[in-house]
Amino acid sequence: MTSIHDPDGTRLPIKLDSTSNGEYEPIPLDFGADLANRMAHEAAGENARRTGRTRRDFLVSSCGAASTLLAFNAANAAVGRTGGLFALADEAAVDEAAADAVLKGDEFILDVQGHFVNPTGAWLDHVPDDARPLSGMPAAGCALGEGPEARSYLKCLGPDAFVKDVFMDSDTDVMVLSFVPSTRQGEPLTIEEAAAAREIVDGLKGTHRLLLHGRVNPNQQGDVNDMQRLRDDFGIQAWKTYTQWGPDGQGFFLTDEDTGIPFMDEARRLDVPVIAIHKGIPFGQRSYEHSLCTDVGPAARKYPDLSFLIYHSGFVPGQPEGPYDPERDEGIDSLVKTVVENDLGGGNVYAELGSTWRFLMRDPDSAAHALGKMLKYIGEDNILWGTDSIWYGSPQDQIQAFRAFQISDELQQKHGYPALTPRVKRKILGLNALKPYRLEADVLEHHLGEDAVETARAEYRHIADPHYRTFGPKTRREFINLMKWTGGEAA
Repeated sequence: MTSIHDPDGTRLPIKLDSTSNGEYEPIPLDFGADLANRMAHEAAGENARRTGRTRRDFLVSSCGAASTLLAFNAANAAVGRTGGLFALADEAAVDEAAADAVLKGDEFILDVQGHFVNPTGAWLDHVPDDARPLSGMPAAGCALGEGPEARSYLKCLGPDAFVKDVFMDSDTDVMVLSFVPSTRQGEPLTIEEAAAAREIVDGLKGTHRLLLHGRVNPNQQGDVNDMQRLRDDFGIQAWKTYTQWGPDGQGFFLTDEDTGIPFMDEARRLDVPVIAIHKGIPFGQRSYEHSLCTDVGPAARKYPDLSFLIYHSGFVPGQPEGPYDPERDEGIDSLVKTVVENDLGGGNVYAELGSTWRFLMRDPDSAAHALGKMLKYIGEDNILWGTDSIWYGSPQDQIQAFRAFQISDELQQKHGYPALTPRVKRKILGLNALKPYRLEADVLEHHLGEDAVETARAEYRHIADPHYRTFGPKTRREFINLMKWTGGEAA
């Protein structure tokens, strides 16, 4: 079968590039990551010839992913990054069984941070008529976009494409559809539109495949009062908030008496006890203090019946991660510190990996330290899988890279980091999220085991045609352009 996407095999199945999720300015690849891509492309050509496949056919196989990760290992070793590695046998680059043994798992995968920007939503009413928002996204050049209307290209970015990326081209079982910070009038995805996206998945009788957040910024008039409507009308299962965002550019603390406290009180009253909080990835100096995790520990102690899901784990892209330093109080150390000081390890604070793991895939040393200190101080039961896709395209490459990743023995011994065993990875990839989201594993197994989504995915895998693209901004110009269409703040 001829591939519609990338028939010449010019894209790698594991994506290292400068793409951001729109919340931070894209950071170019350094020499090591650039070398990793070059070596992976060279290995793909050589291994395709060795196996008698076309380059594209090789790259969409598990050997293609294994070959890419092995090339990343070689490049990282060449620049002295040996704190973590993708643990694959050399023969996995050409032996399907050896590649499958590591990269094809059967874990339950619950991605607690997914995004979908509705390309035909009400937010377009606030965009100038001659503007072409989101036209820079690579998918905007698909065949559907060749109509006569000025914004026909937006059809390429719709819910069907979302379903393909998440449920067909990746092993994701359940995704939580989250929100970006915005004014109430300028939301790129409203709760009504998110519910419509959920209905598309439910139409395949995947009754638990897509869960919804309700966006609440308590420093914006009307948001707290609207929480009951979100629960009653849309069945949301968690609240998403951005402590460093505000309609006037000023954030808030969870412990503020006029914002954070009423918000948490209402979450408790409505019996939706899960609060997903963006921390790290600062939005600017004016609200930098609100991106730190200093307020998380006191809030979690005051509200032990609520679960606090710390999105991005406090991570700051571009700042290397090392062993825990209580004097640093930035990045992941900010989250670790508030957990340690408030004796919350294994408690009601969870570290989420969306965008964090994707960025750390560039640098196995930082990845090893980040995951190691989360495991050591926050606990193996309190790390949640998230990918921030669709900004990064299909999340399958993040899944495969995580399945293969290991913390080096040297760092484990030196810093007391636990090993990333298959049991621990299963917890992180999905099982840990069952508790805060109050989902029963047997219920999910009943609904997901042989539902229409699973059937469709099995049929699709025989003719799989992943595009291996990312959707978020890759340059400063694209980043600024995206902010323009999402309310003037980060997306």
